Amino acid sequence: QVQLVESGGGLVQAGGSLRLSCGLSGRTFSNYAMGWFRQAPGKEREFVAGISRSGGSIYYKESVKGRFTISRDNANNTVALQMNSLKPDDTAVYYCAARWWVLTTLPSEYGYWGQGTQVTVSS
Repeated sequence: QVQLVESGGGLVQAGGSLRLSCGLSGRTFSNYAMGWFRQAPGKEREFVAGISRSGGSIYYKESVKGRFTISRDNANNTVALQMNSLKPDDTAVYYCAARWWVLTTLPSEYGYWGQGTQVTVSS
């Protein structure tokens, strides 16, 4: 059984930082590209950051470049999203997702999803 479990969300003031973490069980982690997505109320789920199987390729949504950093630890089956200089517009439920082999930015191409963790940034 495949399971993705996120942690690390919460409430933070604008300009603050949060670190999200996600662990994968039930599959060989290093065979999966990993992505972070977010969904705000009334909006579509959107790509935030993604990392290839080896970590050699990384993509970011334009509005988070320079503020967010995605990383992975294949030895411990985890992927993390360090979020700095947070803004109220970053408020959303954040999801991690796993896709077999190839990194993409499309939510529809990810087969496994975590339950989501709420990130709220107050102004």
